[in-house]
Amino acid sequence: MGQTAAVSAVVWTAAGSLLAWLWLLLGQGFFWRTDVRLPPRAEPDVWPSVCVVVPARDEAAVLPAALPSLLAQDYPGRAEIFLVDDGSSDGTGELARELAGRHGGLPLTVDSPGEPPAGWTGKLWAVRHGIGLARARDPEYLLLTDADIAHAPDSLRELVAAARSGGYDVVSQMARLRVGSVWERLVVPAFVYFFAQLYPFRRIAAAGRTAAAAGGCVLLRAGTAQRARIPDAIRHAVIDDVALARAVKRGGGRVWLGLAERVDSVRPYPRLHDLWRMVARSAYAQLRHNPLLLAGTVAGLALVYLVPPVAVLAGVVAGGAAATVLGGLAWLVMAGTYVPMLRYYRQPLWTAPLLPFTAFLYLLMTVDSAVQHYRGRGAAWKGRTYARPDAVPEEG
Repeated sequence: MGQTAAVSAVVWTAAGSLLAWLWLLLGQGFFWRTDVRLPPRAEPDVWPSVCVVVPARDEAAVLPAALPSLLAQDYPGRAEIFLVDDGSSDGTGELARELAGRHGGLPLTVDSPGEPPAGWTGKLWAVRHGIGLARARDPEYLLLTDADIAHAPDSLRELVAAARSGGYDVVSQMARLRVGSVWERLVVPAFVYFFAQLYPFRRIAAAGRTAAAAGGCVLLRAGTAQRARIPDAIRHAVIDDVALARAVKRGGGRVWLGLAERVDSVRPYPRLHDLWRMVARSAYAQLRHNPLLLAGTVAGLALVYLVPPVAVLAGVVAGGAAATVLGGLAWLVMAGTYVPMLRYYRQPLWTAPLLPFTAFLYLLMTVDSAVQHYRGRGAAWKGRTYARPDAVPEEG
């Protein structure tokens, strides 16, 4: 009797997982498709002026592979780069000047904002300083890009053309992350897949509340930034790119986000520990530090990603055909939705069935993010920790 009840519970849970996957497949903005690239665009008659703001803290290791790509931008209008050296201890600012002198190209200004006051998280204080420097040039657009992002020579002109043609206040591209190490290949495509599941790209461009951006590459209309009080209005945000997009959309602005074709992150994450820190830094903040949302997220991840393989295994062991079939179908749909992302990252398709294992890692990272929060360690960025949203940054 007890064994029958257990098998029945597995069958019903597997059925629930399959229904969840059918809904995700058809009802979540086709998040699994990877064909959302820069929208149709035409070159403007007059190219607007652009200022590029690059917040940088201890980026000497990646700057030589990224900054020359910005200096070499083939942009027909007026463009200038402002690199904000946010208290680096590795000579980031000096290296940036040396690279500019060696490569030439767009004008580069390197400046430092000093230590951030209480209430400013992550790189937003550096972004604020860079935007302040840029406003003296009165640009029409700001390109906010990270120090580890390498751009194709026509990246800036393509972004501007897309923004002008589509009437967008924000055009953001999710840079293609590095997939060199074994852990990068296992975790990185899933990271982008999960992000798209939370923020379906097609819904971001449409009217509605869904808003997100990818902080490594954000073209922002300067007038919109001023009206939305960016970044001051989002200075507490740990996930600053999503907060920026929400602020713009709340003010009536239009936002577009898609996958990049020739915008790449050069930052390596060779160990699982490196990737773990990247995810755990903001996972609990994504849940608004709410224990109920954390519990719901853990339960949801378990139902959607872990139940299918468990149901298949339980069905095989107990001889339950229903559990095996339902779990297998859910697992098949899951793997099928992951295939486009694996193709985008040029990874072998046979790794698609491993997604439940990767999802389990993300579940653990999310729980660890909450544990670190309640231990008072909070989020961290480049050695600067924030125990609370209103905490004074501490070096560590």
